[in-house]
Amino acid sequence: MNSYLEAVFGLRPEVRRVFIMIQDVVMVLVAVALALALSRSNLSFEALSEEGLLTWTSIVVISHLLFRYGGLYNTVWRFASTPDFFNILKSCAILTLVLYLVSLGVRHFQPVAGLNERQFIVFLLVSFTIISAPRLFYRFLRDGASWGILSRRVDKERARQALFVGRLGEADLITRFTRTAQPADYSIAGIMATEHGVPPGTRIQGVPVVAIRPRLIDVLEEYATGTKSLDLLIFGSGAEHEIEEYSELVRVARHGGIAVVQFSGLSQLGQEGKLVLDEVEMETILRRPTVPSDIERIGAFVGGRRVLVTGGAGSIGRTLVKRSLELGAEAVLVADNSEFGIFQLSQYVEQKDHERLKVRIVDVADRRQMTRVVTEFKPDIVFHAAALKHVPLLEENWESAIQTNVFGTLVCAEVAAKCGVAQFVMVSSDKAVDPSSVLGMTKRAAEQIVSALHGTPSGEPAARRAATRFIAVRFGNVFGSNGSVATIFQAQIEAGGPVTITDRRMTRYFMTVAEAVDLVIMSAADAASRPVGQDYAVYMLDMGKPVPILEVAETMIRMSGKSPYTEIPIRFTGIRPGEKLHETLHGEDEELVELGVSKVFGLSTDVAQWTDVQAALAALQQSIKDQDKAASLAILADLDRATKARANARQEEIQKTVGQAG
Repeated sequence: MNSYLEAVFGLRPEVRRVFIMIQDVVMVLVAVALALALSRSNLSFEALSEEGLLTWTSIVVISHLLFRYGGLYNTVWRFASTPDFFNILKSCAILTLVLYLVSLGVRHFQPVAGLNERQFIVFLLVSFTIISAPRLFYRFLRDGASWGILSRRVDKERARQALFVGRLGEADLITRFTRTAQPADYSIAGIMATEHGVPPGTRIQGVPVVAIRPRLIDVLEEYATGTKSLDLLIFGSGAEHEIEEYSELVRVARHGGIAVVQFSGLSQLGQEGKLVLDEVEMETILRRPTVPSDIERIGAFVGGRRVLVTGGAGSIGRTLVKRSLELGAEAVLVADNSEFGIFQLSQYVEQKDHERLKVRIVDVADRRQMTRVVTEFKPDIVFHAAALKHVPLLEENWESAIQTNVFGTLVCAEVAAKCGVAQFVMVSSDKAVDPSSVLGMTKRAAEQIVSALHGTPSGEPAARRAATRFIAVRFGNVFGSNGSVATIFQAQIEAGGPVTITDRRMTRYFMTVAEAVDLVIMSAADAASRPVGQDYAVYMLDMGKPVPILEVAETMIRMSGKSPYTEIPIRFTGIRPGEKLHETLHGEDEELVELGVSKVFGLSTDVAQWTDVQAALAALQQSIKDQDKAASLAILADLDRATKARANARQEEIQKTVGQAG
């Protein structure tokens, strides 16, 4: 039977379909003969007589038409399921009924001996059985290990032996898939169940449950120490949030030379599909609790709109690009000055989305270029993510920092306003709070530009305020972004160390790229939904608690299968120019406002007047021409102080008013 099925399904599709049609009508004729034989009926006419041949021909034509128009040949056998077999039963029942009615008509004019209802009941059962059997047998073979064994296509020696850690439901899916996939890349050798109360000796698809809580680590250590052969440890989706021992399991596996991945889905079903197994990254190991995105709301905000992302080749930018495409943006344009970054972006975005993706190599501080880009593309939303961000480097390259972070933001914002873009969203940083570095000062100035434009600029008509919504979204470090501590530490660990840390006391806020991007979009959606005057110039993301940098380094070293301080040394270098021991997300003069949006706050604070910003920027331009770093930083610091002084004065006035009322 196995060889027969292989031969049939080795034919071309059109030839195979004709062959199956012929097979089915032959099965019907066989069913007629078996029904008559099993019911011990003797017909009153010869089977090969003229009447007999006419009868067989009629049965063949009727059955073929019923089966063809009943949908029996629209099913792919290897995916046959219960509805398909019910359809076969229904078609056989209709065929039986039609043949019975025809026989009644024939017997009305010419009596036929030896034919009664009993033969038709037997025919229904026999025809359904023998027509379904090949389909059922083929489905059985393709569904489990039987096909691999019988067809000898599974090379078990080449398949990587894996343990699965997670829920039994996912274990069933993954085991079933790995057995039917061709070629067989993985073979599930055992399951480590995370559910409580799993009975000992349980098997899923014939694969044993080798460990349950609380013995997950002990059993994995047996595999890792070489007592059992194992190549791969596969975690189920969401395992990092469900398993307290997650980090230790990763450490044990990597220390034993076992690769660690996490299941996130299937690329496609069937033999040509593959498991989607993602590398376990540090942002997963740290297990920072993330909040599920409000896909409906951010999808409604981005869907069908034209989105421009400046700095779209960077870590935040490219994720904004990909997310906007996933959420159904009509088109996304990337404005970036990195040719190689844009090339990498094309590899990052799925092929099916390339038609909606446009790229322009431009300098965001070039007003002529940006005006042409915005005028031609006509975006509805601008996500301004372009910025220089490396603290020590910008201390030396302060002119480039000011040009990109300050004047680049000014140009993009003013061009957006001039061209009537509905929404302008600037990606800011916690470095902007009480800035102590060139990066912090330039990001603070960029926030003040956006905040000032958020209100009606002095001397401008109020209509300009309603035309473009300006907001800045402030948050801390993005884990795994270009130049972040995670990427630096990873490179140092791979090189054998040492891992360098500025100070053992240093802490930072961390957030995953995906979560940060969704919350940036959510902030923009919230601002767009609020009446004019009731939105906020600056939004802040809840980053959770700050994480010690030393703890990040130690965890990454352990996750690489090494021991901190002994196998991989840690060296403390001292704080570099512009760095802080601890970052904050909002200043004392800024009041957090609950918005009813998870992980997103509004900041209620005074902002610089547009006239003050214009004056400061004019002076800043002159100081750059004079190559005067001290003057440039002083201008930025004065602008920040002026804003804080205005906020403090307003606060004192409020307190005074409250005191007089009391």
